[in-house]
Amino acid sequence: MGDTMYQLFFRARARSLIQDRLGGGRFRVRSPGRDAETDRARVGSIMTAIETALQEAEGEQAGLTQRVEDALARAAVTMGNDSDEYLDREPHNDHHQDLFNREIESGQGRLKELATVIAHFKFMKTAMLSRFPDLKSEESKS
Repeated sequence: MGDTMYQLFFRARARSLIQDRLGGGRFRVRSPGRDAETDRARVGSIMTAIETALQEAEGEQAGLTQRVEDALARAAVTMGNDSDEYLDREPHNDHHQDLFNREIESGQGRLKELATVIAHFKFMKTAMLSRFPDLKSEESKS
């Protein structure tokens, strides 16, 4: 008889613990409005990350474009404008010309990479706006 009383006690206690954990035995969910708000916040954070990355890449592209143009202008000055300038160019000008060419090639390579990355970010932004049309109306409010 002693074992039976302990078994009843443990069953009652276990049932009580389970009901406490489940909120009195009822299954609860959030309101649809709160779920929609949570989803908008999640999608919004992704959109913000895409926008930030896009703006940073475009800023880098603008700055690098200016620097490459400056390097092209400096290279043109060291090259000279006579048709036989390369024959009697001073050695230090040859050295500067090589440096400018390396800078220009490196900058132009990075500009190509940035153009690709920017296109990808714009595609992701368009995809997000097409999949989550509510973002369009929120974006137009800002």
